[in-house]
Amino acid sequence: MTRLDPRNPLVLDTKEVGRRPGSMTELTRTVEAPADFGTDVMRVEEGEPIALDLRLESVVEGILVTGSVRTKATGACVRCLDPVTEEVDAVFQELFAYADRAAHHREVGDEELAEEFTVEDGLIDLEPVLRDTVVPMLPFQPVCREDCPGLCVECGMRLVEDPDHQHDLIDPRWAALKGLAAEPSTTDEEKRT
Repeated sequence: MTRLDPRNPLVLDTKEVGRRPGSMTELTRTVEAPADFGTDVMRVEEGEPIALDLRLESVVEGILVTGSVRTKATGACVRCLDPVTEEVDAVFQELFAYADRAAHHREVGDEELAEEFTVEDGLIDLEPVLRDTVVPMLPFQPVCREDCPGLCVECGMRLVEDPDHQHDLIDPRWAALKGLAAEPSTTDEEKRT
């Protein structure tokens, strides 16, 4: 298991809160988004500011972190490929169990609580909590606007620029006959000369 780096801006030191239930501290900070923070379609770009308002409370089981996260996600419209920007504003609450409590939950076979986040050497890592909060909120199929007509499937033209755009399509089974109709007919007299 790797140790948490206290210099990482998403790693919080809980020593100020202490272990006495009821003690609390509030933090406001802006951090840079980590790499791969999103999906293939929509993401918070690496380095994008993430504004956090946090409250850390000591409870019997560990540190309860309640907070809000605000940032901006970018992607491409799935219909016309224009850039799309979405404001993300979410709240979360997560319990980070003390190591001895987490070990106790594993011993008694409480699988649900054994998989919770833990306090490691007085530090907690917010990154997985933020991923679990922000990523599910990102649109699966972002659009630049609800009525975006998209692109022409034949030539790729943006249909918003020419709503009446169309192609005269010929059934491929009849396409060979089109060539015959376009050729000039030859008469018997022309063949003799």
